[in-house]
Amino acid sequence: MSFLRFLMLLSLVCWIGGLIFFAFVLAPTAFTIPDVLPNTHLAGNLVGRALGKLHWIAIISGIVFLISSLVYSRFTDGTAHVFAARHVLLCLMLALTLISQFGIIPRMDVLRASLGDVRAAPVDNPERIQFDALHVCRLGWKVRCFCLGCWLCI
Repeated sequence: MSFLRFLMLLSLVCWIGGLIFFAFVLAPTAFTIPDVLPNTHLAGNLVGRALGKLHWIAIISGIVFLISSLVYSRFTDGTAHVFAARHVLLCLMLALTLISQFGIIPRMDVLRASLGDVRAAPVDNPERIQFDALHVCRLGWKVRCFCLGCWLCI
């Protein structure tokens, strides 16, 4: 039983810790310190690739947590409690991550490739407007995912 609890905790630490590191260390460092990367285009490429890796860590962590939690519930209570709050919250987190990984990011990559340096594109450029809207949407998904993960930890 303690091993299952360990897997549940480890998966949440990897997921939520990854979100914290990404939001408060990687992205600000890449975009705000000119000594690190010479322009925002390179910073965007770096952060975009790192976000893809973070999403895969999150997907694997989510699956590990869900399986461990279902098995733990089955052993301790005699039933898996499929619709327990922690399982529903985790499935919402996974859904947000999957939408970001397979819906939003590919569209942003296409726009980034066509625009080149996004910040150099005019603000009224339709592709830039769409890119900025997707960026805001992606940030919203990440904030929601983080909040759900924090709620899951309670």
